[in-house]
Amino acid sequence: MTASLTQPWLTIIGIGEGGVADLTPQARLMLDQAKLIVGGERHLNFVMTYAAEKLRWPSPIADALPIILQHRGEPVVVLASGDPFHYGVGALLAEHIPSDEITCVASPSAFSLAASVLKWSLQDCTLISLHGRAFERIIPLLQPDARILALSWDETTPQKLAALLINRGLGRSDIHILENLGGTRARHRFSQAQDFNLNEISPLNIIALHVRSEANAEFIPRTSGLPDQWFENDGQITKREIRAVTLSALAPKQGELLWDIGAGSGSISIEWLLQHPSNQAIAIEKNAARAAQIQHNAKKLGAPHLEIIIGEAKLCVEELRQPNAIFIGGGASLELVHKCWQALPMGGRLVINAVTLETQSLLAQNYQQFGGDLIQIQISRAKPVGSFHGLEPSMAIHQWAATKTS
Repeated sequence: MTASLTQPWLTIIGIGEGGVADLTPQARLMLDQAKLIVGGERHLNFVMTYAAEKLRWPSPIADALPIILQHRGEPVVVLASGDPFHYGVGALLAEHIPSDEITCVASPSAFSLAASVLKWSLQDCTLISLHGRAFERIIPLLQPDARILALSWDETTPQKLAALLINRGLGRSDIHILENLGGTRARHRFSQAQDFNLNEISPLNIIALHVRSEANAEFIPRTSGLPDQWFENDGQITKREIRAVTLSALAPKQGELLWDIGAGSGSISIEWLLQHPSNQAIAIEKNAARAAQIQHNAKKLGAPHLEIIIGEAKLCVEELRQPNAIFIGGGASLELVHKCWQALPMGGRLVINAVTLETQSLLAQNYQQFGGDLIQIQISRAKPVGSFHGLEPSMAIHQWAATKTS
């Protein structure tokens, strides 16, 4: 990027349902001086009387960046909803334009407006946008007594959410639909999920959800080691107890990327993603049927952003984004291990689980070469023995975990 200009030329204005009349004098002055005004159709309708050139957001929005940058140094205004830096276009613009070239005049966000209507404490709510994002990402947020504010994709989102809640045994949960907040058309309606029949909902709405627990409710726990039966699988799954130990060894941190090689049911990469909303994961699985299972499991458990690659890991890992951690649950070879070790940055973690003697021998070699921890994990489960019970051991798992330090 070229050197920053000495004066801001791009003004991002948060505009509400009240339109230009509700803007500050500073924001209205910026509109008066603008050579180009950029926004969605709803926003541009507020400023049709202004003489500036108008640009409606294309799809994808990023396609507008070259046009905006052609006006660099001239007064440009971008109109956004409410607070442009809260699930708004501000972050995208700031990635491509130096911050000292940008002025932002924010208005209250839809989240703030909704909290004010409901008298909810905003810091005690979980905030999420379902606009332009996968609907299933709300699933991990459905926790006992949680209060969630969710920006809707459109008028169909509230009905979809009600159906999801009923399906998960949360039909008594409260759903508030707040439409066109901040303007004369503002409306607030309420229903329990199990009785939801609201219609003629405005596409511009935010959902306020208060989750009500029931005995049969299904929640995603905040710990590693989800029940095995929650994952569709053909037997190729890292079992619950082993999975919990494996996630502990992988040590996921906020915003990190995992490669899950030989992903099977996707249980490791899905639970990695559930540790934090900004975490990323790539599941690599050569079996197409299993890859389809992974996609199904990811959506069901609230991790639809899991990337899935169908193919041989040793043929594709060199083309992937650099990971922070790698798990190999199947198909480990000396060649693959070395490629994975080279791909890791300093501080990156590699964890391999092995059942067969051949792979266990490979882990011993890696342990000798790279250090780390080499452990054996064996789980025994109670089984009937006549009229009594005994503990039957499963196959032992050897696990090698190492952190790259040189």
